[in-house]
Amino acid sequence: MIIDFSSKPPLPQFMKTGAHLSNYRRVYEKSEQLTAPLSPEDDLAAYLAMYDRLDAQAVVIKARDLETTFGFAITNDDVAAFCRQHGSRYIGFAGVDPHKGAAAVTELRRAVLDLGLRGLNVQGFEHRLKACDRLLYPLYEVCLELDIPVNIHCGINFSQATPMSFGRPEHIDQVLVDFPGLRVCASPPGWPWIDELIGVAWRHPTLWIGLVAVRPKLLTIPHSGYGGLLQYGARLMADRILFGSSYPMTPVERSVDEIRTLPLADAVKRKWLHDNAAAFLGLTPQG
Repeated sequence: MIIDFSSKPPLPQFMKTGAHLSNYRRVYEKSEQLTAPLSPEDDLAAYLAMYDRLDAQAVVIKARDLETTFGFAITNDDVAAFCRQHGSRYIGFAGVDPHKGAAAVTELRRAVLDLGLRGLNVQGFEHRLKACDRLLYPLYEVCLELDIPVNIHCGINFSQATPMSFGRPEHIDQVLVDFPGLRVCASPPGWPWIDELIGVAWRHPTLWIGLVAVRPKLLTIPHSGYGGLLQYGARLMADRILFGSSYPMTPVERSVDEIRTLPLADAVKRKWLHDNAAAFLGLTPQG
């Protein structure tokens, strides 16, 4: 049994994009070729069957509202509709535009209380905001009030339209100083600031690290920059690393297989693939 903390259904409403992401296609070209769609109908059927085959307890789908900065949104309504249609396995995270001020707070409440979404997705580099920017603080307050977790993009971004410094883990450290108890997942896992992110997670027990959009085998390659995740994730932070494929950027089954071949105890592999995400999402572990 697994939980995939980051996945995008192969449907047009989830494939909206902008020119600022064109460099991602270069970086992920080879892995995305492995997930290239057949046809809308066949690919959706294959997508749903894949998670059946993997016995996924949960699959997280994230909305993004980038209307102020990049002129488009993957809407909360579309995410909620997909989750309703395809069952309780699919969990939606809300996306709101913090530049909209009070309207963003209202939309987050609507997304959670009316649409049934169960977390907040913050893509700081796409909002051109640090995670600790005060525009985001009213949203974090709502998350604490409603007891929902937050995903915060962490580490390098490959957009050449926005600086990579928005993804520094130290910005999440400030958030958790100001909002103790807020459940946050930093994903992707902070490269090239892996050690900094590990330090932040060591300081704050409500910070998880999402192994998202990264080939797990890189954790075993010397000088890749990811080795700290394997070293600390084997013991000290075994309860704080969770898996997300970021499909279609990386193939889900290949990623799961690579985690299962990492030099980790079987109990730790289960935590990475399932139990840690269940705790973060507030789910009852199964299996």
